[in-house]
Amino acid sequence: MPTEKFPVLPSVCPLCGQPNQCAMEQREGDTVPVPCWCTTAVFSAELLQRIPEAARNKACVCQACATRAADRSTT
Repeated sequence: MPTEKFPVLPSVCPLCGQPNQCAMEQREGDTVPVPCWCTTAVFSAELLQRIPEAARNKACVCQACATRAADRSTT
């Protein structure tokens, strides 16, 4: 039985299940993707460890989850 909360979809955050707004996944056809907000973001090791194994390197964390994790690490 899988332990992941949500199915692995490249356009869905693997932590909350909401659309991740990944610019890399929103490209049309074979066009070159535009850089995403996450290319300049810093993700904590704790946040990255929370991503289910099946979703690692397959689905982006959304900006809301990344922001919440950053806020927790600074308090």
